[in-house]
Order: sequence, then structure tokens, then C-alpha cells
Amino acid sequence: MSLAEDAKQLVQGAMQGLMGKAVALAPDSWIPGGKPDPLIRHQHGHIGKPVTRIDGPLKVAGAAPFAAEFPLEGMVYAAVVHSVVARGRIAELDVTAAEAAAGVVAVMTWRNAPRLKAPPVFLSDPKAASGDNLPVMQDDEIHWNGQPIALVLAETQEQADHAKSLVRATYHAAPAVTDIEAAKAEGTKPGVFMGQPLHNKIGDAEEALAAAPVAVDATYTTPGHNHNAIELHAVTAYWRDGTLRLHDATQAVSHTAWTMAKMFGIDEKQVVVTSPFVGGGFGGKTLWQHQVLAACASQLTGRPVRLALSRESVYRMVGGRAPTEQRVALGADRDGRLKALIHRGVTPKTATNVMPEPFILPTRSAYASETMLLDVQVVELDMLANTFMRAPGESVGTFALESALDELAHALSMDPIELRLRNEPEKDPTLGLPFSSRHIDEAWRAGSERFGWSRRNRTPGATREGEWLIGVGCATATYPYYRMPGGAARLTLTRDGRASVDIAAHEMGMGTATAQTQVTAERLGLPLEAVTFNYGDSTLPGLVLAGGSQQTASIGASVIAAHRALVKELLKLAGNDSVLAGLDADEVGGHDGGLCKLDDPERCESYASILNRAGRDSVVVEAEPPMPLETQHWSMHSHGAMFCEVRVNTVTGEVRISRFLGSFDCGRILNAKTAASQFRGGIIMGLGLALMEETQFDPRKGRIMNPSLAEYHLPVHMDVPQIDVMWTDIPDPHAPMGAHGVGEIGITGTGAAVANAIFNATGKRIRDLPITLDKLL
Repeated sequence: MSLAEDAKQLVQGAMQGLMGKAVALAPDSWIPGGKPDPLIRHQHGHIGKPVTRIDGPLKVAGAAPFAAEFPLEGMVYAAVVHSVVARGRIAELDVTAAEAAAGVVAVMTWRNAPRLKAPPVFLSDPKAASGDNLPVMQDDEIHWNGQPIALVLAETQEQADHAKSLVRATYHAAPAVTDIEAAKAEGTKPGVFMGQPLHNKIGDAEEALAAAPVAVDATYTTPGHNHNAIELHAVTAYWRDGTLRLHDATQAVSHTAWTMAKMFGIDEKQVVVTSPFVGGGFGGKTLWQHQVLAACASQLTGRPVRLALSRESVYRMVGGRAPTEQRVALGADRDGRLKALIHRGVTPKTATNVMPEPFILPTRSAYASETMLLDVQVVELDMLANTFMRAPGESVGTFALESALDELAHALSMDPIELRLRNEPEKDPTLGLPFSSRHIDEAWRAGSERFGWSRRNRTPGATREGEWLIGVGCATATYPYYRMPGGAARLTLTRDGRASVDIAAHEMGMGTATAQTQVTAERLGLPLEAVTFNYGDSTLPGLVLAGGSQQTASIGASVIAAHRALVKELLKLAGNDSVLAGLDADEVGGHDGGLCKLDDPERCESYASILNRAGRDSVVVEAEPPMPLETQHWSMHSHGAMFCEVRVNTVTGEVRISRFLGSFDCGRILNAKTAASQFRGGIIMGLGLALMEETQFDPRKGRIMNPSLAEYHLPVHMDVPQIDVMWTDIPDPHAPMGAHGVGEIGITGTGAAVANAIFNATGKRIRDLPITLDKLL
């Protein structure tokens, strides 16, 4: 039995003991622009229940196999040697002492590494996964400070780690562009995100700003950030019979398999990537050089290779969020209606990747304004390629936009919530499309009542308890709905009333497998324990990426298509002797282990009976969903209203978050427990963004200066208050299952809510993240 099959059995074993019973449900009629899916018209059965994650028992018991925990016979362990210059060439690379060290099997450098093609960079092809298009250990050229220059392979990890310290390198350093200000002086380039320019213009916003009765105009800055998942990036790689097999910590198994095949010049089917469990990702666990190096090292040595990056190596080799400098200018009439909205600025990237931080994205749809000017400019630095990080653009863009809204509310002497609701758009301001579902006003009203917003003292610095100043703030959260073409899903139904779904999706702790098990059980009318959700394997159908809060919608659309195909096949197998004869797929639904006519529950036949009559042990279907055309007809977003209470010490400048509430509008909530966890996790990450997270980049050397959790500060339990979350649970009729993404919305708006609360507490407006005590003293 393969290791991938072992992992699947572990997942299936965790299903045992889950209880539940589904009720009648019509086959799906959801199509873009079509009739609503019946699943989103009724809340019963499994959907919405707070079901505990099925992978939880395995993880608590230590039985969930992660990428660096697959034991293979004859395995060698790898350690990475990094460059210490930002640009240039290797003058000398002496590996003699390392090769002679105890336990060392080989030292791989550009001289003996297998020859590869350049990696296809993410977004250059639907299946491309690489963070940049740089060659991987193919020559002596250095492109950034931290680039791998050697890989030491030894019998134990300790031996590899020791031997890498014996590698000696000297460089012919070349001039490098590592300073943002110097790069800005040489000129900027227009930013492009997902193939589209980061630029919108409606009317003359500068002229309208100058003429506005009330205006604010300020610059907001945010630093670089790193993902810092609990599980370090790791891979176990080996070749068998011409096939490369990777047990990887990845958010993109199919994309990784395709990209690796392109690099090694082999067929896509000759690369198998499994990733049954991932200990956090946030956008960073796609394809970077460590997976490629491990595959090369296995080919070089003829042995399996385990490469688990150290925390420092993650900072050196895996991209994070880029810093931003944002100008937000708002002009309004005396009633607070926006006449001008300007959001523009600069962010760095490399010449070898396609990911500028798109901070204007939330502003495009957030508020109505007579004029707009939105623009992102980029400068290119010689640094590690930046990449997607939880709510790329929205997390830092909402900090600037929502801080500016608060400043405008203060200038107008208007309640910040009233100002926001007064500028609610009737349609998407930049696209002109109607909103598919927008109930942010309900989220604001329900949240403000629960939080006690009416008790807020509008005068900054007026509320005090001893040496602590107390303030409250709010901000809008927003994140777009995405559904990528996820390819087919395979659905198998057996005569004994069990079902399985096969799709190359991912579980990074957000509850994907649990929620999709609930959805499948609901559609089929089966108990939860009768459904198995297989994922995390590139040999399964589908092309699903766990990113952009779109995986649930993408999987759901594929499952809808497969279920519809299954119902059609079952009706065909039932034949003319069945009580279901003459019915079509829209007239029947799953109920208690069979199919029933929706308006006549007496016309019902069990799955076992249908398959028995057809002489079949099982039925297997595979189907693809329609393209995500719904986003061409509707402007689709998750929304939230964020409320924060802070206490600021007048002696030390220390900030403590005492209360936080997120009130969300994200369509239908499929699992109340996992959704609440996602909301809270995003908020906690937002608290870190607001108060402590900062990747410190040395512009003299192009080097990250704090590559460890000792120096890169993250929220710990004592930093986080009890976080309250609530939601509207109003389905979007134009989305599969009526659901929008919940994974990234929590981090958006949180930074601004904290900053606005600090202003209310102290009267000090901090526009530079993180808000550390030195900026408040």
C-alpha cells in the first residue's frame, strides 16, 4: 500500500463516529445566472451545523502524517547553504570539508545539480505554481540575498546541519537595487495583478478633492510580512520507476506536479504530489526552490531526500508580503457624501515574479464616490520574490482606506458607522455591476448593537481608568469572491450506501474536508460517516488551489456537477420498473439513503435497490462545473463590520486589545464551528499586523534581519482577547451553495479597527504599521 493510500485511510478512519442524517434535497440547478440551488434555500440537515473537524482526532493523537514525517528506507537529510550577497556571482565555492564530514553523502551545487528548465511562474499558465521564474541551482549567478548555493545531504539531519557550516563561498558582488527610495527615484512602473492593470479613474478626483468642503489627505505605510505557518516548509522526495514522488506541504498539489514536470522535462503523470495534511499556509506554501532542490538531490544520489527548511531558511527562500506606501485622500460634502476618493501608492516586487501588493482592491467596491483615482505603482528590487499572503492587497489596503474614513468622520464630527452607511454603493463603483449579495448594513447594525457602540465616547482621549486610556474603533472588512476553474470531481456511490468524493483539493486546518463531507452527505441524503472526502493527491481529478478564499466554492461547484451527473445515472439505472420512472434530475432529491420525488416522498427508492436491479456494486461519475462566469455578471464579495476596544497605557505606551467583535456577511455558512475558527484566526492575524508584525529588510545588503520567531513578533495567547464573531447567514443565490469565502475576510479591516480605536483612546493618529509603543509615547 502506498503512503498516499495510508494517509487516505487515516482520514477515512477519522470519519468513524460522526453522526448525522440528511433530508430530502433536490439535485442542483445552480448554474451561473440560472435558478438557485435548493441547498441554499433550506437550512436543515448537515449544512450549517458546528461539526468538529474530521482531521482533529488524528492531529491531537499525533497520527496525521505531515510532509516531513514520511519514513522511507535509505533516506538522506538535506540542509541548505544560502548566499549572503544580493547580486553577483559565486567566485569560489569550496565544499571539500563538507564532503569529508561524518555522514555526508553528497554536496549538491550548480556544478553537479541535474539540468532543469526554468520554472513557469505562477499565473503564467493555469497550472503554473512557481513563486518566480529564476533557474534553480543551474549556474553561479546570485539573484537575492538568501538564494540557495549548496545543498548538503547526509545520513542524519544533525550531520547535514553541521556539514553545511563547513561550506565556504566567496563572491564577485555586483551593484544591487535593494533600497525602495533609491528605486523610486529611478522611476516606477504601473502595477499589474492577475493580468489586469491596478488602475481605475472616474472623473477628475484631484479637482473634486480640491473643491470638497471637507477633505483628508494622508500617507499610510505598512511593512513587509512573513507567513510563519506552524509547520515549516518541508518535502520528502524520491524517484521510482521514472516517476517523481513528493510528499509536500503545499496548497497546490496539481499545480506543483505540472510545474515540476515542466522543469524536469517529463510528462505530468510522471510527477505525483501528495499533501494530506498541511500545518498552515496563508499563501506561502506553493512551489519554491526547496521542492525542486529535493527532487534534484534525490535524482543525484539515487535515494529519497527529506528537506525540511529551518525557520530562518523559510525567511530566506519563501516570499512574503511586500511593504506599501499608500496615499488616501477623501473629499466630502458637509453631509459626508464622498465627492473624491483617491487611493494610490507604491510597492516593491522583483523582476522575476508577477505579484505586486494590490492594495487598491478593496477600494474598488467599498464606497460610492462621484470621482475616483486608484493606482498602484511598483519598483523592482533585487530581493526574494514576494507572493500572496492572507488577503493580499485587502489586508493592508483596508488599513489605509478605513483609517482615512475614520479621519474623515472625525473631521465631519460624524459617527464612523453612519459615514460608511451613507456612502454605501448601489452597484459596484468601478465595474458598474450589481452586487450579487451585499448585506453589510445588516452586519453593521447587528454588530454595533452587540458591541455596545452607542456607548462610545466620541471625544478622543476622554475615557480613562487609572493609567489606561480606553477607546473603541471600527472598520469595514471586505474580500472578493473567487471561484477558479477547479476541474472535475469524481463521485462514487456503492450499493452498501457509502459514497466518496475524489478531488485534488487541500486541507490546511480550515475544515475543507469536514465542510465538503457535510455538503456531499446533504446532497446524497446520507449520514456523515457514510461519506469519505479524498483530497491532497495530484493523481485525483481537479485543479484546485487553496488560495483566494475560493477553494470551498470551487470544490462545491465540482461536487454539484458530479452529483447532478450521479442522479442522472441513477435514474437511468432505475429503469421503467422503478417508482422513479419518468422523473428527471430536477424532480428528485437524496433522502435517507435513496432518491425520492420532492413533492411526493412516497415515490422513493433506495440506492441499494437501484444498484441491485441494475446488477451494479457501485456507480462512478466524473463531471466538471461550468466556468466561473458568475463574476462577469455580478460583483461578489464577503463583507464584515469590525469593532475593537483598546486600552493604552499612558506611562509605557503599551496597547492591549480588550474586546473585539467581527460581524460578517459571507453568504451561507456551511459549518458554524470551522467558520468561526476561520474568522477568529483571521482577526488574530490582523491584530499581529496592527501591533507587532514586521519583516525588517536591510536596504544596504538586501537581507532580512529578523528571520526567526524570536525577533519577528506574533500575537500569543496573552495578546488576544476573547473574540466574538457573528454572521448574517444570508445565502448568495449566485454562488455555489450560497457561500462566500471565510478564510481571509477576518484579517481585512482589523488593522484599521485597532488604529481607529487607538485614536479614540489617545487622540494620536498612527499611520505607520505596526503600532508599537515608541510611536505612541
